[in-house]
Amino acid sequence: MFNQLGVIGCGLMGGSFALAMKKAGLVKRVIGYSKSPSTTETAKRLGVIDVAAESALLAVSGSDIVLLAVPVAATEATLKAVKHLVSQGVLFMDVGSTKCDVVDAARRTLGNRLDSFVPAHPIAGKESGGIQHADATLYQGRQVILTPLPQTDPVLVQRATDVWSALGSQVLKMTPENHDAAFAAVSHLPHLLAFAFFEAVARQPAGRDYLSLGGPGFRDFTRIAGSDPAVWRDILIANKAEVLAQSQRFRAALDELEAAISSGDAAALEARIRAISQARSHWHMGAPRPRR
Repeated sequence: MFNQLGVIGCGLMGGSFALAMKKAGLVKRVIGYSKSPSTTETAKRLGVIDVAAESALLAVSGSDIVLLAVPVAATEATLKAVKHLVSQGVLFMDVGSTKCDVVDAARRTLGNRLDSFVPAHPIAGKESGGIQHADATLYQGRQVILTPLPQTDPVLVQRATDVWSALGSQVLKMTPENHDAAFAAVSHLPHLLAFAFFEAVARQPAGRDYLSLGGPGFRDFTRIAGSDPAVWRDILIANKAEVLAQSQRFRAALDELEAAISSGDAAALEARIRAISQARSHWHMGAPRPRR
């Protein structure tokens, strides 16, 4: 059990982690900080945190486990603000959806306390963010990717693994580079495509009429187009090289399908769709595991 959890960023992810830790009996006290005082007050009123900190630094003070749950673009500034209180033996994690930029920020700011940092990415979330949607079960049955550095204390890596496992998560380990390449393909590009596809339909002269005819397939395909704009702005910029590389692969696949349609080659088109359909039918979420 930890004596005190410090949460920096009391939104959906940070709030859900705090509730999950409390539910699992893994922490005695939770102190939280957010840039908006009303957010921390709401978190306190809802029982997500026990104490509202006036600064990120005060959220770290006295904590033996710290969760950084801020937008990835704010990582470096936040680490600079708290680095003086990142002490040996404190488990310090983030929940960012990109890892190379987070790791680079940690290298620039944490100095000889880099060994305390265990970068993490829980593959969990909801369409609606905010502390009011915090859920103690958010991480149950979900994958959590850890991307420890060569300098990271192995004891803390194991402790992080034990914590997420106790919350019901499946823990995998990858390098930051492999993480960003993999999630550009299976998460970041799909969001980019959903944004572009929905906009392409909506901005047509008859777009409103077309949207009124959208059924369950259209709804499911475009669901993630309703994601938080600021969060996805940061993710797409932070991982732009890998996202753009995946976008080029998508364009190549689309070009090949379009060529079959354009030429009227029904046999080639059907064969291609059948191969894709069969591959999709044999795919199961969570398997195979990403490269370590």
